[in-house]
Amino acid sequence: MNLNTQRFIDRWLGQLLCGLVSLWVRLSAVLRKSAALGTHPKNILVILLSEMGSIVLAGPMFAELRRRYPTASIHVLQLKKNQEVSQLLGLTAPEFLHSIDDRSGLRLLRDILRVSTLMRRLRIDAVIDCELFSRVSSLLSFASGAPVRVGFTPHTQEGLYRGSFINHAIPYNPYQHISKQFLSLVDALTGQGMPRNKAAPTISLPTTTELSVSFEASELAAYREKLHSDHPHLSQRKLVLVYAGGGILPERAWPAAYYARVAQGLCREGFAVGLIGLKDDAQLAKDLQAQTDSPYCIDLTGYTRSIRELLMLFHASELLITNDGGPGHFACLTPIQTMVFFGPETGKLYGPLGSRNTVIESGIACSPCLSAYNHRLTFCDGDNQCLKRIAPDPVLDAALRFLKPTHQAAHVD
Repeated sequence: MNLNTQRFIDRWLGQLLCGLVSLWVRLSAVLRKSAALGTHPKNILVILLSEMGSIVLAGPMFAELRRRYPTASIHVLQLKKNQEVSQLLGLTAPEFLHSIDDRSGLRLLRDILRVSTLMRRLRIDAVIDCELFSRVSSLLSFASGAPVRVGFTPHTQEGLYRGSFINHAIPYNPYQHISKQFLSLVDALTGQGMPRNKAAPTISLPTTTELSVSFEASELAAYREKLHSDHPHLSQRKLVLVYAGGGILPERAWPAAYYARVAQGLCREGFAVGLIGLKDDAQLAKDLQAQTDSPYCIDLTGYTRSIRELLMLFHASELLITNDGGPGHFACLTPIQTMVFFGPETGKLYGPLGSRNTVIESGIACSPCLSAYNHRLTFCDGDNQCLKRIAPDPVLDAALRFLKPTHQAAHVD
């Protein structure tokens, strides 16, 4: 389903349904006691419909849930297109992974009804809605039948209404990294949320995703051999990967001409450059190859057939230079160093976890501009100055300082 169509439905139909459900809950509340989570819950549902990178950022939350509730079955509800990552990372047992298909309105409605019926049959004890202000996820939390519903609330902020039936709500904090806020949702399971006049628990930014994907040494060696066999030029040099695509949000992309300049410099300094992405990024890769004009700039778009293969490619490479998106987060699961551009969104909220990454931001006054409050709609009309003002030469020098520790920056102001 088109992204703008989803936004339209969520805004108008979503608000109406949230209002009706809130009225029902308020009227029926006089006959019910306050919902509280038992000492040993049997089933906890996590709703995580966001992009695949958010699954990695939620890793510490899943680890904390398993520590606090070791006997509970952790169910995960996602969009069908994102389930490959959860299966690979082993977020929970395969039978506890549930999905909804958003490719069309009919598929979405069918799966919402199917999943809601299943959740009520399972008697879910609590649901954690990880979405910021998506109304469909809020409605799904109610439809699950769980007595304890945890999620974010805008509190007194205008707009983004999604009902008042999240009964263990915490204020969304636009100044804290999302991984910390996910951990706060776990804390909210055993309380009534965090009113503004109460101190919340102190939570440090996680230093690791607490997620891993196991590879045999022989498997990685075989993949590297296949890579070099398919692209002989890569066997002669250390490999730097570049993801220049913007995904569903093109305004997150650093200018292609800047990527080409960096690729030229890397090839000139004795490295190979692999251009990664989906098949839709193939034309962009061809353009970058033409601008780079080097046999050591290789088109790898569509080369990896799964996330697991992408991770093996990361294992076979030295450095990833990427726009904000899934690849930068997946790289945290491997030894590769990453350099990630942020502009419309900020690394302070969505930066990759761990110590093997560098966030690059310009810091101009209008950045970041995408948030939960504007449904991730930018006002720059595609002229993303926040990224265009990050010059390519300092980026090249930073990359070479990592690849060649003795390299001296020649272009940094």
